[in-house]
Amino acid sequence: MRGRDLSDSASIRRAIAALRAGRPIRIECQDPVAVVAVETATPELLDIVDPNRHGRLLISGERAAALALANERNAADPAAPVLIERAPWLDGAAALAIADPGRDLDRGPIGPLHPLHLDCPEAAKAALGLARLAGLLPALWLVDDQPGAILVSAEDVERQRKAPAVELVARAKLPLDGMPDTQIVAFRGSDDGQEHVALVVGAFGGKAPLVRLHSECLTGDVFGSLKCDCGPQLKEALRIIGAAGGGVLLYLRQEGRGIGLANKLRAYALQDRGLDTVDANRRLGFADDERDYAHAAAMLRTLGVDEVRLLTNNPDKVSGLESAGITIVERVPHHMPTNPHNADYLATKRRKSGHLI
Repeated sequence: MRGRDLSDSASIRRAIAALRAGRPIRIECQDPVAVVAVETATPELLDIVDPNRHGRLLISGERAAALALANERNAADPAAPVLIERAPWLDGAAALAIADPGRDLDRGPIGPLHPLHLDCPEAAKAALGLARLAGLLPALWLVDDQPGAILVSAEDVERQRKAPAVELVARAKLPLDGMPDTQIVAFRGSDDGQEHVALVVGAFGGKAPLVRLHSECLTGDVFGSLKCDCGPQLKEALRIIGAAGGGVLLYLRQEGRGIGLANKLRAYALQDRGLDTVDANRRLGFADDERDYAHAAAMLRTLGVDEVRLLTNNPDKVSGLESAGITIVERVPHHMPTNPHNADYLATKRRKSGHLI
């Protein structure tokens, strides 16, 4: 990366850390705007950064839709951020209740909530994107400028999102039961600092390797959850790659389709109340699937791979890699049997997310 890219990446990583810690960050606009995460901001911090209680509430378009809050100012883009006027009753606890859908099904409507005009929608979108990268609910206090806070630009956030670089950090041999010689390679993303892993199995013999993109799933991969098919998918992908004589498995830090572990568990709780995977993500304020595959493409290029046979049923993985410059010479189906706990989940992936047979 160029020197400016390194500086921009460091600022973005510091901004993500600040949001997680409940501290304000600044986003460049006509005049810089400051935001604080609703989920992590303490009452004491809000008293400091917003002593006059002028702060307004910024939420995602998806969360606004879940609250039945009409986004009349941007009907052409329902996912556009929504800014809510500060009412006398809207304190930290009320803002968290608006942001967190955990009690949506147990309470009456919240409000009234009045949308306001957004002076700089690009900055709002970037701020909510940083909250997502921090694994937080997409809800922020928009407060008066905080000159001492970390400053990032919406342009840099968007550029890093579309074309993140990765740094190869370490590699080592990793003997696996019943597998050809395997190396494990650790990468670090330039935008969020997340560490992703590649398992390089066997030898490719100069042909396009068999490649699996696997999104991290703590509940399925480690604990054997029956709510999804992630654990069996991971094991079977390694078996298939080994039987083929070699290939690459990318283990990507994209828990919960990119919404993070805590938010995935919130989605699980909503699914217990009858929502499917897609509707639970939307009620939380996220898109159906927040993942992108730019990191995966950058990892493959660093490994010298620009053509792959992709082991997947997900058309978004095919289009995501192709749009990032990786050629897909073949899609290899990857199906797992259902169980009583994940049958609806798998049906939803086919019906609403377009997963292939």
